[in-house]
Amino acid sequence: MQKELSQAQSLDDFFGKDGIFARLFARTIETMLEAELAGQLGYERYAAEGRNSGKSRNGKRRRELRTSAGDQTILVPRDRNGEYQPLLLQKYGKNTNEIERKVLALYAKGVSTRDIEETLQELYGIEVSAATITAITDKVWPQVEAWQNRPLAPVYAIVYLDAFFVKLRRQHRIETVPVYNVLGVDLEGQRDVLGHWIGEGGEGAQFWLGVLTEMQSRGVQDILIASVDGLSGFKEAIQAIFPRARVQRCIVHLVRQSLRYVTWKDQKAFVADLKAVYQAPTLEAAAAKLEALIAAWGDRYRMAIRPWKTAWDEWTTMFDFPNAIRRLIYTTNAIEGYHRQLRKVTKTKGAFPAPEAARKLLFLLHQDIVKDWTRPLTGWPPTAGGTSSSTSSPSTSPTASHSSVTVVQSEPDSLKTAQNCNFEKAAS
Repeated sequence: MQKELSQAQSLDDFFGKDGIFARLFARTIETMLEAELAGQLGYERYAAEGRNSGKSRNGKRRRELRTSAGDQTILVPRDRNGEYQPLLLQKYGKNTNEIERKVLALYAKGVSTRDIEETLQELYGIEVSAATITAITDKVWPQVEAWQNRPLAPVYAIVYLDAFFVKLRRQHRIETVPVYNVLGVDLEGQRDVLGHWIGEGGEGAQFWLGVLTEMQSRGVQDILIASVDGLSGFKEAIQAIFPRARVQRCIVHLVRQSLRYVTWKDQKAFVADLKAVYQAPTLEAAAAKLEALIAAWGDRYRMAIRPWKTAWDEWTTMFDFPNAIRRLIYTTNAIEGYHRQLRKVTKTKGAFPAPEAARKLLFLLHQDIVKDWTRPLTGWPPTAGGTSSSTSSPSTSPTASHSSVTVVQSEPDSLKTAQNCNFEKAAS
């Protein structure tokens, strides 16, 4: 080591595939392998105890290894009986776990396999083919399948259901397909994405019915509130599987829909009157404010007001709950924020060659995103005062006790009733 270090003339001499660190790495590994073999044979090299013991060394063999210091040639010692297998090196493996982690990290950032190949060559002097990189990323597929099919909680207080779109190459053409996602909030306020489902064509309630059916088969017995957009047939699909679920239409989507019919110069005044409708303290007050909105703007913007009348039963669900809960369910922003983080990468990818490639990348992105999800949903648990408190009493919190969670396995309806009561008691 001293000889190597004495040859350094600048910091650059330490790095790169021909640097001092690269040469020291190979020698260090070889020393460790010699020590490992000595431990297995029971004597040091050239020691008298090894004579006529039947356990002799048998030279060395060359082994190529890819590391962040470049491609390294390691001399692996052998024993004459062929019983020694280094624990330090994987059998037949050429890539270190370090290199595989770097490949997965780059892939999860949306870097293409060709660009990863060039990056590894430029930074580390490692020649890794695109096929090898694909093989490395394919190693996560069992994890993708296990995550997608894992058991789910029996009850979710809130679920947000929404889809975003990616490009997929199918039969020599590029199609835009939906990725259906469900973000669940359990009885402790913890967020969990329940899966990624890749569909075909446009977003449809029929496919959502299949997603909800799969959720049920994975252990979900009940959901309390579902926050959704205005997709036709969405409410019917949800209540076909979870008939006691309350469905809340996203207010933000309704506002956007209305503003498409309002001229720019009237939007500020129109929105001010519209806010009075959905920010009303009670259902009765909202109805009165809607009548006032119709009187003021109905002649000019009948189409802008129409969704608020036709979807009245869906968007007014929130008035059955106190303000603290309304703030959690009135919009699907929680899952749309998750989608924004996914789109940062998927929009730069072009078209995926297969649905499996899309699911693989989405899973790696998901793993990176949820590392920060260590705390309950903001504002949880909702209380009468609208603040988050970890010491709120059961009578004012939608969070059930551990004993209640056990009951749901045999009596989901009774727990659902108890949970709804807890949500409503928060208003008192």
